[in-house]
Amino acid sequence: MNAAQPPSEPHVMPTYGRLPVALSHGQGCWVWDTQGRRLLDGLGGIAVNTLGHNHPRLVPALQDQLTRLIHTSNYYHVPLQEQLASKLCELSGLTNVFFCNSGLEANEAALKIARKFGHDRGNTAPEVLVFDGAFHGRSIATLSATANPKIQAGFGPLVPGFVRVPLNDIAAVEAAIAAHPNITAVFLETIQGEGGINPARIEFLQALRRVCDAHDLLLMLDEVQCGIGRTGKWFAHQWAGIQPDVMPLAKGLGSGVPVGAVVCGPRAAGVLKAGNHGTTFGGNPLAMRAGIETLKIMQEDGLLDNAASVGAALKAGLAEALAGVAGVVEIRGQGLMLGIELDRPCGALLAQGLDAGLLFSVTAERVVRLVPPLILSHDEAREIVARLVPLVKALLAQPKP
Repeated sequence: MNAAQPPSEPHVMPTYGRLPVALSHGQGCWVWDTQGRRLLDGLGGIAVNTLGHNHPRLVPALQDQLTRLIHTSNYYHVPLQEQLASKLCELSGLTNVFFCNSGLEANEAALKIARKFGHDRGNTAPEVLVFDGAFHGRSIATLSATANPKIQAGFGPLVPGFVRVPLNDIAAVEAAIAAHPNITAVFLETIQGEGGINPARIEFLQALRRVCDAHDLLLMLDEVQCGIGRTGKWFAHQWAGIQPDVMPLAKGLGSGVPVGAVVCGPRAAGVLKAGNHGTTFGGNPLAMRAGIETLKIMQEDGLLDNAASVGAALKAGLAEALAGVAGVVEIRGQGLMLGIELDRPCGALLAQGLDAGLLFSVTAERVVRLVPPLILSHDEAREIVARLVPLVKALLAQPKP
């Protein structure tokens, strides 16, 4: 298959700039396209396929659940919700969970919590502090919290109530809080994903926790992409030794089955009450079983340690292979969430990656993003380096546009 003969989709709304390939099946960290090509999956469905493809324990568990119940609605108790919620609270140290279907929905729920938190304290016009480079979703509210003007274009007026400051600048945070007394929450990704793999520094996160405590604000950490073991800890903020008040999750939680969650600590746990929020599909038995089995397998197979060790080796391999190459700005990230920033747009690498048998993405126009399954082996990490580095070098050898 080539770019001149892409798969035909005359009835699908053209909202995606798709690559000229359709995938057929997968095994572990490898996928095959409909033409029989074997490709190494360095994208993991955008940090979703935690356990890779066709996992020998996940698939039978989901098959078993399909024979029991797929969906019941939240009119009834769903015992698997409590089982997964209990595990998430155990791993995070937080206290309760709301289940939904996606990261966007989890972030939307977090914003509703922030607003109601303010209203419950007599603040009739609550505001949320957000950050440059942020991406929280594509609903009108999460789009308004996002910092990318390109994806906001054409969808105004945006939702008011957001104050934006630079990431990793605690002085700017304190100045914004002083200037905007209606701020009720601070909302950020622990590691910005779509914004270019930009980590919030450990000391910045620790300072945010102190500031939020001092001003009775909610610290809301979006771990939709960087959570669920991707950095080598269950949640990326745990490297800073802090706890948030609100933590949206999704992506890797169900290993491909759509699962979103908002995990709350004591300050936010009682904000939403019966009738304040809800969902039809969220927390259904199939999704909950996927989450339960994902976390169980991750623990049994030591995938946090694997993400840390293989991720460190992958980062070191990329750094060694690209050392001294003009045009490589920075290699950053942690665990199996890595970005290679170049000095020019690099979207052309995506199609070249297909030809080289490698899947990855480009985010923020100039950052090659690698978020492979957490089962990635050291040999497969070396293979990513071997396939990706020549593409990057060839691009950077060309005259800069």
